[in-house]
Amino acid sequence: MPTTKSLPEDFLWGFATAAFQIEGSTDVGGRGKSIWDDFSRLPERTLDGKNGDVATDSYKRWKEDIALLRLYGVRAYRFSISWPRIIPLGGRNDPTNPEGIQFYSDFIDELIYNGIVPFVTLYHWDLPQGLHDRYGGWLKKDEITKDFVRYSRVCFGSFGNRVKYWLTINEPWCISVLGYGRGVFAPGRSSNRTRSPEGDSSTEPWIVAHNVILSHALAVQLYRDEFQPTQGGIIGITLNGDMTIPYDESPENIDAAQHALDFAIASLSQDPIYLGYYPEYLKQVLGNHLPEFTAEEWNIVKGSSDFYGMNTYTTNLCKAGGNDIFQGFVDYTFTRPDGTQLGTQAQCAWLQTYPTGFRQLLNYLYKRYQIPIYVTENGFAVMNETNMPIDRAINDTNRVEYFRGNCEVMLAAITEDGVDIRSYFAWSLLDNFEWADGYSTRFGVTYVDYETQKRYPKGSGKFVSKVR
Repeated sequence: MPTTKSLPEDFLWGFATAAFQIEGSTDVGGRGKSIWDDFSRLPERTLDGKNGDVATDSYKRWKEDIALLRLYGVRAYRFSISWPRIIPLGGRNDPTNPEGIQFYSDFIDELIYNGIVPFVTLYHWDLPQGLHDRYGGWLKKDEITKDFVRYSRVCFGSFGNRVKYWLTINEPWCISVLGYGRGVFAPGRSSNRTRSPEGDSSTEPWIVAHNVILSHALAVQLYRDEFQPTQGGIIGITLNGDMTIPYDESPENIDAAQHALDFAIASLSQDPIYLGYYPEYLKQVLGNHLPEFTAEEWNIVKGSSDFYGMNTYTTNLCKAGGNDIFQGFVDYTFTRPDGTQLGTQAQCAWLQTYPTGFRQLLNYLYKRYQIPIYVTENGFAVMNETNMPIDRAINDTNRVEYFRGNCEVMLAAITEDGVDIRSYFAWSLLDNFEWADGYSTRFGVTYVDYETQKRYPKGSGKFVSKVR
């Protein structure tokens, strides 16, 4: 197993969370409303019909959470700041919330006091509802870019003297495709009128992705110009994407796996940010629905990340001939031609274990982009864990096996393959509000009894705490 001697000396090891998934207290401390507040209350938007009003009550129990981190002995903690807690209405001319700023300032101070490095995400999906109501949020480039830059400025100015690792935005693909294409995440816009009364899945996801990337790039430009020279931190974006491999050795399925990578990895964010152009297959499929950056915007977008922020969970076998544009017209499966499964099935239909794929993806990304990789999310949801008695749930052997396999191949990627990997954040510190799954899916290394909010360390938390 990896040890402190085999990993790089400055390697950042820890757990990750997101504000809306853990904080609760949605109407406390001057916080404004986010797009997830009302969306999660709509019928059939979450699997269990529950919302994020309480979550894991971490806005009130934050010292307890830091004590957990100290118990696990982590070196770093990735968490997100709630935009509507900092600027309740969200806009560049709207007032800030001193109580919200003080909350995160105290939280950061407590982390540092306990020897834990804060690794901060500015935006993890909780857009202020005020901006969505005012002009459509991510759909309006000229407005959202200015408002995100102003929000970023407040955070850099308030916390940047202590925060040296910044992520601008979490998973642009999920924001755009799940929020404005499939309509399963807030704000839930889609062409499917059984799901949403408004939205256009053929155009809006690509408009949103374009505006998200430009907002990210402008925030990075601000940081580099005005804050990085004195604060000395680094800044980037974190991008989701899983490994895709051919279902078999047929030419059409080999092509399908690459096409899936073009959509899942190169796609809307990665190639523009790191290479300065879109992949050809993406342009071929989307045609004139893909917004183009101006020459001035390309100059801002290209190179707008100091590292590759990597959120990944699984590997998919790929077949040609799918009908889902959001997967590049490729079918995904975990079932091999001989009928066996790729790995152990998780609670989520989209997730199985397969550490070999994790190593392949680390190598693919490093070869393609030649930039340090920070693994910012990686985790597993045990099947039926929410229905287990606590004493059984905390003995989460399948999650331990997931982390063991991925940590072993990550070490091999560093020591044998020469991949420059600088962090690993396991998802997640706590069981929490898992977006459209509500509380029916548990990714935590700590079991949360949602009735009492008592925390119980799982076997996986104890395991990961030794792998550092």
